[in-house]
Amino acid sequence: MADSLILEVADLEHDVLTGIYSEETGKPQPLRITIQAEMKIADRYDPDTPLEASKNYMDLKFAATDALPDGVHFKLIESLADHICETLLVQDSRIKAVTVKIVKLAIAEGNEKIGITMTRERR
Repeated sequence: MADSLILEVADLEHDVLTGIYSEETGKPQPLRITIQAEMKIADRYDPDTPLEASKNYMDLKFAATDALPDGVHFKLIESLADHICETLLVQDSRIKAVTVKIVKLAIAEGNEKIGITMTRERR
């Protein structure tokens, strides 16, 4: 098994303009977003290794919140996941792949988790 480094922000709840039905459009919906970014790994991480040897986890959170364009309605959560993946892949050439899981909280009728998981690899 090859060495790997996966940074993760899990279960981030954020309201996003998304949906295709009339009752969904025009108002943000609550989503639960988990992001994993697979990165090139350093040979070693000593106690004094600087942040530049990895990536700030807040960049993952930023890609799912502040990096979303204001006022843009994502019809499909797939397009939102794609935007998050592209933001991170463009932002840092050390990222090899990004996986985004999105759960639509407003449509759950219990403990089910309704949503998607998308993985994009650097091409």
